[in-house]
Amino acid sequence: MTETALTVHQTARPHGFPTPGHFTFVESPMPESLPGTAVVENLFWSVDPYHREMMDAGFALNAPLEGRTIGRVVKSRHPALNEGEIVLHRQGWRTHSVVTPEEARAVPRFDGVPLSAHLSILGGTGLTAYVGLTRIAEFREGQDLFVSAAAGGVGTATGRLARLMGAGRLVGSTGKPEKAAYLTEHVGYDQVFDYHSGPAAELLAKAAPDGIDLYMDNVGGEHLEAAISSLRQYGRIVRIGTIAQYNSTNTPHALRNLPDIVEKSLRMEGFLVRNYRDVQDELYEFVVPHLQSGRITPDENVIDGFGGIVNGFLGMLRGENQGKVIVRATGADV
Repeated sequence: MTETALTVHQTARPHGFPTPGHFTFVESPMPESLPGTAVVENLFWSVDPYHREMMDAGFALNAPLEGRTIGRVVKSRHPALNEGEIVLHRQGWRTHSVVTPEEARAVPRFDGVPLSAHLSILGGTGLTAYVGLTRIAEFREGQDLFVSAAAGGVGTATGRLARLMGAGRLVGSTGKPEKAAYLTEHVGYDQVFDYHSGPAAELLAKAAPDGIDLYMDNVGGEHLEAAISSLRQYGRIVRIGTIAQYNSTNTPHALRNLPDIVEKSLRMEGFLVRNYRDVQDELYEFVVPHLQSGRITPDENVIDGFGGIVNGFLGMLRGENQGKVIVRATGADV
C-alpha cells in the first residue's frame, strides 16, 4: 500500500461544459480506520453521467467526490469487514476510503466474469437497464424499443438485456457512425442512427417505420419528442437521464407533442436505481450465466490509472466512450 492517498475535489461550479480546472487532485496521509470502520484500497472507479448533474449543487466544493467503487479491505476494525475482502462502496474518486459495514458490501466472485463487470453490466449501470425494462416498462417478449445514447453504459446494457429478453425491433441513437456500427455488429441493435445526420423524429421514423412500444430515455429533449411521436397506443417511456441538458446553457427543448401522451394513452415514469437494490440478486441470476457462456460480454471503456479519472469523465461527457467508463488502478491485481 502506498504511503499517501489521493482524492479528487471539485473546486468550482461549471457553467456549461466542465473543464479540468473544475477539479483538483489532493494528496493526504494514508487514512486510518477508526473503531467500526475499515480502510479500502480502491481498484476500480465508476464514471457516470449523473456526476455532471451533481456538480451543479449536489457535490460539496473542495471535498472528496463520491461514486461507485470496488476495492480491497487493507485494514479493518470491524468483524463484518475482513482484510483482503473485495467490496463495493460509494466513497469513490479517491485512492483509499474509510467505510463502515453499512457503506460497503462484499462483491461476489463468479468464475470467468471480470471484477469490473460489477461496475458495468452487473453493477448500477446494468441494474438501471434491468429495472427500467422489467419493473418500470414491464417489457414483454417481441416488443419493439428505442434507446437513446445507445452506446453509453446504460444504452449498451439495455441493448444486451433487451436482446436476451426477446426484443422485437431494437433501435438506438448515438453521435458517431463508428458507434452505430459497433452497436449493430456487437451489441444486438437492429438499426442505429447518428442523431447529427438529421431531425431525430425523421431518423427514428425511418429506423422504426411501424412505430415502437417502448422508449428508454437517456437524453430527453428532441429525442423524447421523437419517441412520443413514434410510440404506439399504450406505449411506455422510461426516463433514466437527460444528458442533452447537463452541459447546456440554452433553454431546454420544448416538447411540442405532449398532447400525444393523452391521445395515445402513453405512460412516462422515471426512477432512481438506489430504490431497487432488492433486485440485485435477480440481475445476477439472469446475466451471470450469459457472461460465463460468452453469449454476452461487458461493454467497457477501461482507463488505466487513477490519474485519468477526470479526463475519463470529461471524455464521457463529450461522447468519446463506447460502453461503460471504468478507471482501473495501475497494476491492480485481482
